[in-house]
Amino acid sequence: MAATSDRFQWMTVTMTATLRTLITLPRMLRHGAAVGAHLPPDAAVVLDPPAPELRAALTAAYAGDHGPARDLLAATRVGAEWERRGGYVPRLAESALHSPGWLDAWLAESPSDPDAVLVKAEHCVRQAWEIRTSARASSVSRDQFQAFFALLDDAVPVIGAAAELNPTDPVPWQVALTHARGSQAPREVFDSYWAEAAARAPHHYGCHLSALQYLCDKWYGSHTEMFDFAERAAEHALPGSKLHALPLLAAVEYDVVADGTPAEGDRIDRSRIHAALKRALELSDAYPQGDPEVAGVRNHLALMLVLADRHGEALEQFRAVGVHATEYPWAYLGDARQEFLEFRAGVRMHVAARMPFFSRPRPPGPPAPPDRHEPAPGAPHCLALVAAPPHTVADAALMCGVPLRIAPAPGRSSYVELAADPEPGVRATLLGEDRLTAAADNFTTGEPWPALVLRRTGDRYGFTLFQQGEKVADHDWDPAAPVPDHAAVTATAGTLATVYGLADARPVAGLLRGSDDPARRQSALLAALGLPPLPAGFGTRDEVLTTLADARVLARRGFFAGIVDTLSGDPTGRPPRPRRPRWWALRVAALLLFVPVMAYAWWSPDIGWFRASLSTIATCYIAAQLTGAWRRRRRLTKG
Repeated sequence: MAATSDRFQWMTVTMTATLRTLITLPRMLRHGAAVGAHLPPDAAVVLDPPAPELRAALTAAYAGDHGPARDLLAATRVGAEWERRGGYVPRLAESALHSPGWLDAWLAESPSDPDAVLVKAEHCVRQAWEIRTSARASSVSRDQFQAFFALLDDAVPVIGAAAELNPTDPVPWQVALTHARGSQAPREVFDSYWAEAAARAPHHYGCHLSALQYLCDKWYGSHTEMFDFAERAAEHALPGSKLHALPLLAAVEYDVVADGTPAEGDRIDRSRIHAALKRALELSDAYPQGDPEVAGVRNHLALMLVLADRHGEALEQFRAVGVHATEYPWAYLGDARQEFLEFRAGVRMHVAARMPFFSRPRPPGPPAPPDRHEPAPGAPHCLALVAAPPHTVADAALMCGVPLRIAPAPGRSSYVELAADPEPGVRATLLGEDRLTAAADNFTTGEPWPALVLRRTGDRYGFTLFQQGEKVADHDWDPAAPVPDHAAVTATAGTLATVYGLADARPVAGLLRGSDDPARRQSALLAALGLPPLPAGFGTRDEVLTTLADARVLARRGFFAGIVDTLSGDPTGRPPRPRRPRWWALRVAALLLFVPVMAYAWWSPDIGWFRASLSTIATCYIAAQLTGAWRRRRRLTKG
């Protein structure tokens, strides 16, 4: 009896899931392209992009010039812009971890400059954390801990000097609070640091973030103490202050980061989580769409709304985020940028699945006025260099789901770019990543030749290499980002050398190692790999292949039309050519498979007439293809 009940329950669950799929799948197919169509393309999303003035300082710092960083921090000190200063210092200190020469030169030139000493203090703390890593204590070795604490001890006098050189500055105390967390400082020390910070800037967001981490359960506090601190700060915050979102960050710590079940007396009532979401939504609404000032708040808010099954509101937050993805909270779940993109795509499909079939998606609100402090970055310019002639690429790209413009390149190669598509289909929407990159993934599957997708966004350049439908190498030149480590560069250079038949990968590694003058490095890489040069105008405008006389557009096809055109006919409209051996091999193999399947389907009483008819139609279709192709072959041979 119990077994019968369990079987009935299992059948009920299965039928419910099947019915839900049958209802939601048509909705997703109908509305998937329109829902979230206003979102920027995946390739335009940048992780923690610096503000223009900070980017200029970082670019100069990586080139060895400390002047722009000095001027930037001096302006924040003179203008008492402590919030901006608290955001700039960690980014500059991070650049000094990878390229310390500029900071050493600055300190040698001005050893008592309060800005240089402040960056050095943050640099010392980050250097210690670089050795310890962000792993749990159980995963950190004894040697790592010894080096970590030694470096933190060395940072103490530097932090003290930074505080003495600029007594009104709260940012040295932001650094001190982070130091207290790492050095396992007792509560009295933390309280004294917090008192110093609050006395200088009672509403400083960076100081509150550092204090919140110290007070959370995974360090030296508890869930209750963390929430009390965050809610108290939000209640006393000024209008528009990011401190209104501090309870939201506490909620992420509680729901996403914390391990295990909270202790009996340390559980947080869900009403406090809901209140935190409400506060954060009100704060987000007070800022324009795409404003980087609250990008971190909106990224946290989007994740928490997804976890609360409020996907419609989450979609609006992803729209408000625009291209400004942040490392956290997504890094808690895996690769930060990839998690952001996957959650965003999932929210789009979830909203589409809940929309009535015959309704229309609500159009997005009017675009926000451009922020005079932050120009909106455009979508990347992309171009693929494919080691195959255009007709071969066209044959392979029939089912990629996007329109392509294909032009011949020197050396029996092809240039490929996206063609204009004012109304992209559902498949184009579901591709997820940059559409040309996704198309290259598709049309290299099962093919012996590689495709190198080149991209440019502003002063950032990069490439992705595909072979056999797999991403085998990826690299970016970003003047404002750290130079990639030697191991990663060596591995990427080795892959490129193997794919393109180079005996020595060291020249390629040299081009990948630096980040200065990325345009030159990208062009030099193509020459080193023996690939054709980039067409004139690449990176400055879209659709650069329109000026080439032999460029042809491969129109976007639906899924079934793509199958039909793949199995028969020439997609370019040229006179028929003799089929390649692979074409014959695939169809003969398919026919040998479908004939016994069809026979079994009609013979077996367990298979209904509908599935048997489908197998029969497929078998007859392939047989008709082979017959027609054989007749055309004979006509071409006689001609």
